[in-house]
Formats: sequence, C-alpha cells, structure tokens
Amino acid sequence: MNSRLLALVPLLLALAACSRSNNLVLGRVEAQVGGHTVVVTDCYRTSVPAPETVPGTNGQTDLHFMPCRDADIWIRGDQLSVNGRSYGRIGPSDGVLVDHGVVSIQAASRPR
Repeated sequence: MNSRLLALVPLLLALAACSRSNNLVLGRVEAQVGGHTVVVTDCYRTSVPAPETVPGTNGQTDLHFMPCRDADIWIRGDQLSVNGRSYGRIGPSDGVLVDHGVVSIQAASRPR
C-alpha cells in the first residue's frame, strides 16, 4: 500500500503544478497580454512572470511577455515581434501561438 502511495505523490505534485495559465507537465503557458491570448509551448517553468505594460514611443503603450528565455514577445501598437523578429500586424483581439519556436497569429473571429 505504501508503494502505491509513493507512486502517486509525483503525479499529484505534477497535477498541482498545472493550471490554465501554466501547465508544467505539457510545457504550455497561456496569458492575456492586453486583448490578446498568448500561448507558448515548450516552456517548462514552475512560475511564469506576468505580462507587462511598458511606455512606448509617441505616447503609445507597448506590451511585453517573456515567459521563457526563448520566447520574448512584444506587441507595439499593432505590430507583433517575437525574439526580435517582426511578424507584422496583429488585430486588437487576435491570439498569438509560439509553438516550439514557430509563431502564428490566430485571427479573432470577426462579427458579420
């Protein structure tokens, strides 16, 4: 009986480290960055820094989220850049997926 309990302890600890915003088992991090849902995979951290709002140029506000060393995400106005590379325009409520280093913009559904 004790060996079964000991086998369950790592599983329970792993599940305790999982939430919608940070899933340590799957290496998936999710956060709201402004109006954007940003998801980063291959990010195994026990705690993730919150997105930050940074004063930008021309009075605009820039959004910054760096949940992992290899996922440095900036939204400046309507321009998305990840790890210093520009990915162009992003809509006001579009999502961003950084999946093992591959960046994609998930267009929000537009009302008809």
